[in-house]
Amino acid sequence: MAESETKKVIKLVPENLLKKRKSYQAIKATQAKLALLERRKTKLGQGLRFKRLEEFHKYSTRKHKDEVRLARLRRRPPPALPPAKNRLVFAVRIREIKGVCLRVKKTIHMFRLRKIFSGTFIKVSKASMNMLRVVEPYVAWGFPNLKSVRELILKRGQGKADKRRIPLTDNTVIEKYLGQYGIICLEDLIHEIYSTGKNFKAVNSFLWPFPLSVPRHSARDKVGLLKEMGEPGPRGDDINRVIRTFN
Repeated sequence: MAESETKKVIKLVPENLLKKRKSYQAIKATQAKLALLERRKTKLGQGLRFKRLEEFHKYSTRKHKDEVRLARLRRRPPPALPPAKNRLVFAVRIREIKGVCLRVKKTIHMFRLRKIFSGTFIKVSKASMNMLRVVEPYVAWGFPNLKSVRELILKRGQGKADKRRIPLTDNTVIEKYLGQYGIICLEDLIHEIYSTGKNFKAVNSFLWPFPLSVPRHSARDKVGLLKEMGEPGPRGDDINRVIRTFN
């Protein structure tokens, strides 16, 4: 019985090989430490990126053009309100806003269009129409119909709670956050947005801005993208075509 049992053989490692392993591990630890320090330096130095003179000139020119345009807008009469049937606006940001003047940037942030190719609903009023004139070179806007509003909310609708995105996949979520306004299902939410009811502000604030789907090849091909997306500014009913193309 004892003879049948296999004896465990302990392999002896030469001392010089152990020393080599120890030195190799020390070298690897030093390299990992240096790599970590290099990554930290890179993160700290991201705000100190080198900028060319042409970049400063480009942004200063854009800022000057915005200031001149806004100064001319102050002398012009305010825009007339659209017909009573057009009470809802859908605005999409289709241009970059680097280097724009502070008033334009603040207005775009008030519309919650912080990312390019994102869209939000806006209630028509004198103040909102004046704000749309301020951001006209960077935002395309128009009057969506019920079908476009429904498709946007059903396909890309997301709620906002505690600074987190919540998918609108269950009516209990809507009832939990909007039940106090009498909105308990998705159809109530769509109706409140399209009809711009008395609780429009609370419902619109609950909705996360809609990220439109722009193909990668279109984003690289600026000429083709502008042809599909169209020019910024008021688009009227053509905004429905934009929603159907990029939804």
